[in-house]
Amino acid sequence: MLSRRRLLESSALALLATGLSALPALAQGTFDMAELLKPGVLPDMTLGKADAPVTVIEYASMTCGHCAHFHEAVFPHLKEKYIDTGKVRFIYREFPLDPLAAAVSMLARCAPGDRYFEMTGLFFDKQKDWVRSDNPVEALFALSKQSGFTRETFKTCLTDQKLLDGITAGRTRGSEAFKIDGTPTFFVNGTKIVGISTTAEMDEALAPFLKG
Repeated sequence: MLSRRRLLESSALALLATGLSALPALAQGTFDMAELLKPGVLPDMTLGKADAPVTVIEYASMTCGHCAHFHEAVFPHLKEKYIDTGKVRFIYREFPLDPLAAAVSMLARCAPGDRYFEMTGLFFDKQKDWVRSDNPVEALFALSKQSGFTRETFKTCLTDQKLLDGITAGRTRGSEAFKIDGTPTFFVNGTKIVGISTTAEMDEALAPFLKG
């Protein structure tokens, strides 16, 4: 169970991750795609065609300022130019850096209907508001109501130990198997890239796999 005290304490750490300047993308080797795509405890959250020529996997934390920047400044370009046109299959994986990030990931997983990416988008857009709130739990509930949560379903989600364990297992596997130690971290057809922060960097990362 994620206690309110732990959520409040984590918000101070999360605040340090917001408002940071963009860092240049840094390639860090190649990993086997078959290993990367092995199913985890929780199902992957995906967008795009399963047979797209490029698979982009993002590991992100909901309290990460760089992650919020990517989803505001780069993700719309990625979706419109590559995902929606069948060129890229996008996989989003949770890598919470603190309990508050884990809580938001849980809420996205619990979203009524097929609203996972709608929820992550909303929480990234409003990140500074709930991270800096004196009462982050209530700030998260206010946003969650927009996606159909009631007070009861909100509480039920945040006390779902099995769900939390699944998210934690995914984070542990990312750290141990793929040497992830920060967010956002991407794998583009197996090539590990840390910190894509511009559309130009995204285009550059995808170009070698889309020639011809």
